[in-house]
Amino acid sequence: MFAAARLAPRLNSHSAHPSVPATKNVVPRFIEILDDPWYRCLVRLQSLVTAETASFWQHNGVHALHLPITTSSVSSPMGLGSDSLPVRVDLFGVPTFLADSMQFMLEYGCRLTERGCYYLMPSFRGELADETHLNQFFHSEAEIPGGLDDTVRVADEYLRHLTASVLASLADEVSAVAGGVTHLEHLLATPTARLTFAEAADLLSGEPDAVVSTQHYRTLTRAGERHLIERLGPAVWVTHYDPLAVPFYQRCDPATGQACNADLLLGPGEVIGAGERHTSAADVRAALRRHAVAADDYTWYVEMKAHRPLRTSGFGMGVERYLMWVLKCPDIRRLQLVERYNGQHRVP
Repeated sequence: MFAAARLAPRLNSHSAHPSVPATKNVVPRFIEILDDPWYRCLVRLQSLVTAETASFWQHNGVHALHLPITTSSVSSPMGLGSDSLPVRVDLFGVPTFLADSMQFMLEYGCRLTERGCYYLMPSFRGELADETHLNQFFHSEAEIPGGLDDTVRVADEYLRHLTASVLASLADEVSAVAGGVTHLEHLLATPTARLTFAEAADLLSGEPDAVVSTQHYRTLTRAGERHLIERLGPAVWVTHYDPLAVPFYQRCDPATGQACNADLLLGPGEVIGAGERHTSAADVRAALRRHAVAADDYTWYVEMKAHRPLRTSGFGMGVERYLMWVLKCPDIRRLQLVERYNGQHRVP
């Protein structure tokens, strides 16, 4: 999610909804929304996520960062382990990227705070939108001192805090549009399952659509994620993927050679992605070479590790993915108050 969420490969991906020709008989989407109780509930949920995210991190002594939406160092650059396309723009003659994640800035911020930092802000992706992917979405990300287990624990607490807050404040509204809230209650009453990728692959060995293998790594498909949710859910942590299945910044466990990462599966699939970072500059350089990523844009990142080595880990949650589960919504594209699709002009 991690740190930027690791997206499972999309088989038979669909493009965004095509534009509808304007006619006098068609009511614009933004007008329809004004009278739709579903979107009134969505607005309340968005407001709750913002307020309760701030409350959760304030209680934990973790500071908010105000960050730009532009970067020269994308967190999923083209190379092995990359699973998203960066969005490049020309900003006054300077090639720039819209942020796919500002995880690197959170790592930087961890060196300015004692207990870590977080943000809630937009992220941009270049691939096509489909039922579980948006081109522009809200990212709730945090970075804390410590290792993978520390981040898995706090991410799980955060998910449960948000869910308990929905039940406490918006149970009636959500129930009215989603057909009930028993799925929220079930999550809070059930410990989150946890298994390694190797254990997951073994468990899913009888499901031909669950795991995809490439020359360099294996990973779960969306179908594989849902099989695990059905068997072990409602929420499942899958940890320690093949090292080249995740971006270069994820540390590898020297004992097993597997990545120190974790995905939280819930509802539509992966909702949170987490990982532990390399501590030393030497490890980052080796990872850049291993993932075939050009090092020029990450010189500053390597220097930061050289001058201020620090063990940190973090996670990222796709807010709309989480709300898909809350609202039992099968298509994430409905979670947009204002639609945005790459290559299309949309109003308002």
